[in-house]
Amino acid sequence: MNITVQELKQKMDNKEDFVLIDVREQHEYDSFNIGAQLIPLGQIANQLSELEEFKSKEVILHCRSGARSGRAQQFLMANGFTNVWNVTGGVLAWQEMVNV
Repeated sequence: MNITVQELKQKMDNKEDFVLIDVREQHEYDSFNIGAQLIPLGQIANQLSELEEFKSKEVILHCRSGARSGRAQQFLMANGFTNVWNVTGGVLAWQEMVNV
């Protein structure tokens, strides 16, 4: 399941209840982020137990372009998460939307 950056921004503006996770690396997050919790893709498996509390919540994942977050989405869904969304285009699409 995918979500556009416009749909994500609307959810953020409406202060909807969801978990936003950035699966990029620390240096990418440090240079630009949209306020998500940082869990790099390579650490998702190690932090699965910490994410258990979000299994029944809406989880939205993003990365630079949507590829890594897509892999994280597949991993979480294979581990019992049912409401996981991938941000189409990732941070690149977000920055493009903001600069329009």
